[in-house]
Amino acid sequence: MLKIPHAIERLGTEGAFEVLTKVKDLESQGKKIIHLQIGEPDFDTPDNIKEATYRALKEGKTHYSHSLGIWELRSAIANYYQRHYGVSVDPNEVVVGVGGKSLILITILALVDKGDEVICPNPAYPAYESILSYVGANIKFLHLRESKGFSFDIDELKDLVSDKTKLVIVNNPQNPTGGIIPKEDLLELSNLSEKYGFYVFCDEIYDRIVYESKFDSYLEISNKERTIILNGFSKTYAMTGWRLGWAIVPKDLVPVYQKLAINVYSCPPTFLQYGAIEALNGPQDSVNLMVKEFKKRRDYVYNRVNQIDKLSMIMPKGAFYAFVNISRTNLTSKQFFEKLLFEYNVAVLSGTAFGKYGEGYIRISYATSIENLAEALDRIENMVKSLN
Repeated sequence: MLKIPHAIERLGTEGAFEVLTKVKDLESQGKKIIHLQIGEPDFDTPDNIKEATYRALKEGKTHYSHSLGIWELRSAIANYYQRHYGVSVDPNEVVVGVGGKSLILITILALVDKGDEVICPNPAYPAYESILSYVGANIKFLHLRESKGFSFDIDELKDLVSDKTKLVIVNNPQNPTGGIIPKEDLLELSNLSEKYGFYVFCDEIYDRIVYESKFDSYLEISNKERTIILNGFSKTYAMTGWRLGWAIVPKDLVPVYQKLAINVYSCPPTFLQYGAIEALNGPQDSVNLMVKEFKKRRDYVYNRVNQIDKLSMIMPKGAFYAFVNISRTNLTSKQFFEKLLFEYNVAVLSGTAFGKYGEGYIRISYATSIENLAEALDRIENMVKSLN
């Protein structure tokens, strides 16, 4: 009988895709499910991006590219940081990957040995914990607290950090909470990185999807020699299926990333990179319109949820998620999720899909129409009323 390696057993999965499988099974039985579980914009990729990709295909841009990405795209990404954040980035510091996940994997493989101490946010995007567990890291979880706007408590972070800390991971704006880490907390993190010598891996995939104020990139305030920034095209440009992401990496780590990239995926898809250049350099009207619509939906969800007895949420500042507190229903997150899906045909995610500190919450993705949100929240309200 085949014996699966122990390291594979330590890998987790992603709740959104597990739930999608359950939803597809229910839909095959004729059930009409409202999808609030998947973290994907419900907008199409803008036409100018698709046209640039068509041109690249017609021009024969279909062969292998540089393992770190074509120079034109890496230069466009460097210019992005100058344009949006006033930060100078050398294109040689840019690594283009196959989606953000490949770069999460490569970053952890590049920096973390078995037993190394890593501080990881919780609740958080599940890939961080999954890959850290896979490599055998000593994970210390940094609790993101609703009372702090889903930022972390500085004193708690200081208590976790030690001379053994190799890496600290942060996500800003956050999945699943929609929280944004205040600039003063990022400054404290940067100071700790300088003091103890650890790297900071800051996932900023939602940097353009913010609502009230200017977003502060960690790259603006940090020591670049101790900083890795993750970003990509999936969320901002509705390019989830294109699987293109990027990282800004200290120069001494770039050869390590290149070696891992060659082993994992050889190179990013060539013709898609030309579409990505157009995404960054072309008109940004579609991004602005999408964010405006997300804000409208966010406000609607916030108002409706807080009108439902026993439910509450704080106002998300970025991304397109509502992290709803269900603790007063006396159901666990899993129980709430299952009852809502199987009895009321609404798919959300259990808070525990994002770690142990997600207990007492569900995540709603409001990347769907107001009409769908209205119907889903009616059903959620009816379910909560049935608990009395």
